[in-house]
Amino acid sequence: MAPSRIFAEADAAPLSRRERRPLNQAAHATRSDGSILTMTVIDLANEGCGVICPVSLLVGERLELSAAGPRKIAAVVRWTDGARAGLAFDFAASPALDHRPRQHERVSIDGEVSMRRAAKLAFRVRIYDLSPEGCKAEFVERPGIGEQLWVKFDGMEALEAKVRWIVGAKAGLKFVRPLHAAVFDLLIAKLRAAA
Repeated sequence: MAPSRIFAEADAAPLSRRERRPLNQAAHATRSDGSILTMTVIDLANEGCGVICPVSLLVGERLELSAAGPRKIAAVVRWTDGARAGLAFDFAASPALDHRPRQHERVSIDGEVSMRRAAKLAFRVRIYDLSPEGCKAEFVERPGIGEQLWVKFDGMEALEAKVRWIVGAKAGLKFVRPLHAAVFDLLIAKLRAAA
């Protein structure tokens, strides 16, 4: 019989989530006493992540998580199960995102993601650059401006996006909910490792 998860509230249940694929990204977390823990992020969503940590974490414990870059994100331990734990990101306690005209630097990426249009089957598309707010993709069957799509990076839940512009076969997509900077850093590290 598998060990039961310990939740923050007696009647709490795990957050509902879509299918996640394995991730293996080294990370560090700073505890409230200033001590630093080494852990591995094993799955990732914009709302939180699963981790493996050799040190016991406490449900409700607040951490600052960082991986693949200097950015940190505040997180709360949602559940524990031995060395595994689930963290929920605390965006209110994390530094606010910059608000510049382009808002975020774009990172040059050459890879494939799964994409789905409303009421259609998923298909693979090439992406060429990525920011926390969106990406550029190349389509065989062009979408319309303003069309709603779902972009699925391996190891993450699908992100809802809208088509902002189209030039030839390429289109600019804007995520409905931008990725937090620390989640973005993890995603870029994963995409570069896969290349």
